[in-house]
Amino acid sequence: MIYPDQGGAINMKKLLLLISTVTIFSCTSEKQSVDLLVKNAVIYTVNSDFDTVEAFVVKDGKILEVGSSDALEAKYNSVNILDAEGKTIVPGLIDAHAHLYSLGVFLQNVDLKGTLSFDEVLERVVAFQKERNLDYITGRGWDQNDWGIKEFPTKEKLDSLFPNTPVALKRIDGHAYLVNSKALELAGITNKTKVEGGEILLVNGELTGVIIDSPMDLINESIPKTSRAFKIQALKEAEKVCLQLGLTTVDDAGLDREIIELIDSLQQTGDLSIRVYAMASNTEENLEYYLTNGFVKTDRLNVRSVKVYADGALGSRGAALREEYSDKEGHFGAMITPANQLNALAKRIAKAGFQMNTHAIGDSANVSVLRAYKNVIDTKKDLRWRIEHAQIVTPIDFDEFSKNIIPSVQPTHATSDMYWAEDRVGSERIKGAYAYKTLLKKAGIIALGTDFPIEKVNPMHTFYSAVARKDLENYPEQGYRIKESLTREETLKGMTIWAAFSNFEEHEKGSIEAGKLADFTVLEKDIMTIPEDDIPNVTIVATFINGEKVYEKGSDFN
Repeated sequence: MIYPDQGGAINMKKLLLLISTVTIFSCTSEKQSVDLLVKNAVIYTVNSDFDTVEAFVVKDGKILEVGSSDALEAKYNSVNILDAEGKTIVPGLIDAHAHLYSLGVFLQNVDLKGTLSFDEVLERVVAFQKERNLDYITGRGWDQNDWGIKEFPTKEKLDSLFPNTPVALKRIDGHAYLVNSKALELAGITNKTKVEGGEILLVNGELTGVIIDSPMDLINESIPKTSRAFKIQALKEAEKVCLQLGLTTVDDAGLDREIIELIDSLQQTGDLSIRVYAMASNTEENLEYYLTNGFVKTDRLNVRSVKVYADGALGSRGAALREEYSDKEGHFGAMITPANQLNALAKRIAKAGFQMNTHAIGDSANVSVLRAYKNVIDTKKDLRWRIEHAQIVTPIDFDEFSKNIIPSVQPTHATSDMYWAEDRVGSERIKGAYAYKTLLKKAGIIALGTDFPIEKVNPMHTFYSAVARKDLENYPEQGYRIKESLTREETLKGMTIWAAFSNFEEHEKGSIEAGKLADFTVLEKDIMTIPEDDIPNVTIVATFINGEKVYEKGSDFN
C-alpha cells in the first residue's frame, strides 16, 4: 500500500480508473468461448416443466446453457450469433414413423399422389415414360378412394398402353400393386398362384393386376435392382426435403441391412446430416445379423429395433378385422404375420434385447400384437416396444398400452382416411379408431409421425391434424372426432421428447436443455399461440443439427 503522506500520492481519479479497467479486463477474460449463441427467441424447451426461455449457447455440438439473452451474452463470447428477432424455436423435430429411403425412391418414380381418376393415373405414367423411356416403369401414390368410382382399377388399359414394358404402380399406402400383364409374367404370377398373408385379386378366375400385401414380394423380386448411385441419390434427395421441413431425426420404419449401412457410410463422410433411427425389416437375413451382433449406435444412427407387419392397410381392405368389413361381406382382411409367428418373433427379439415395432391397423391385428407383447414383456424392464399406427383398437384393449407398449401414430392418417374409414368398419368400430387422446391417456406417452411418403412430409400438417383434427381444407369445421384431439403441448411433446423416448434417446435429444444435442428448428411463427387454422402454413426458417445450420430458408445452403 502506498500512502499519500509518504510521497507516493496517487490521484484518486487515476486509481479509480485503474481499478475499473482491471475489473473490466478481468470480466472480459472470464467470458467463455462457445460455438453459437442463440438469442431473442421464443424457445419452447420442452423440458419437464415445459419452460419457455429466450436464449441458449452451444459448445461442441451440444447445448451448454439456456437462459435470458442478456445473461448469456454477458457470460459467453461467440463468433456465431443467431439473433432470432422474436421467432419461435423448438427442439429438432422428430418424425417417429416414416420411410426416408422410400421417399427418395418415390421422388425418382412416377408420382401418382392426388390423382382423381384412373385415367389421370394413366396420363401421368404415359408422360413419365415419354421423358424417361425406362425398361421397367414403377410409380406410387394412387388411391381409389379419391376417385369417382371407388373401386380397384384393373390392368387392361395398362396392357394396351404398355404391352411390352412391365409396369408396377404401388397404392399410396404401399400395401397394394396394380401391375400389367408383362409385370405379372416376369414375376411368374398366374391365376393359380397362392401366397399367404395377402391376396392376388381375380375376377371370373382371371388376374386383375391388383396384388395386396405379401404376394407383392413376387413383383418386388422381379423389378430390376437399382444401382448404388441411385440409392445414394435417393437418400440425399429425401434428406433435402426433410431438412427443409425442419426434421432433424427420422425413424425409418423398415430398412434392410444394405441401406442401413449405406446411410451409416454417408453420415460418416458428412454426405448425410440427418439422424436416423433405423428399424431393421423383419427378414431372416436382418434378424440373424442384428440380433446376433447387437445394437448399432453412432452419433447419427441408431439401430436397436425390428419392424414387423402384423397386417395390411385399411384403404386396400388388407387390415385384419375381428368382424367382417362393413363394406365387403365375408371379408376380414389378412394377417401378414400370423399370431403364432408374432409370438415366436416377440420371444426371439426380446431375448436379444431389441425393440419390437409392429405395424397393426385392424382390431384383430392390434389385439394379436398386444397379446404377443404381453407374453414376453417383463414390466420391470424398460423395453419400450411400439405398436405402429394402432389404428383400430377394440375399446377394452386400450388398457394394455403403457410406456412399455407405446402407441406410435400418424395424425394425418385420421384426416386422410375420415372420408371412407367408417364405410370400412361401421359406426361402432370407428369409435376405437384414430383414438389418439385415449391412447395417450392410457400409455402416458404417444409418438407422432407421418408415415411419409404415404402422407406429406410436412410436420406442420402433423401438428395441425393432431390438434384440429381437420384436413388442409379446414374440414370438418368442428374437427373429426374432436374429442380425440391432442393439445398443442401434447403434440409438440409427441414430435420431440416423447418421440425421443420411444427411441431410447430422451437423454440426448427431444428438448432444449444443457447437455443435450443442439438439434433445433426455427419457425416463422409461434405454433403454440397462432390461430389454429394458420398452423399448416407455418414455414421453417432454419434447421440446425449439432448446432450447425443444415438448412436456411431462401438460401442455397442445402
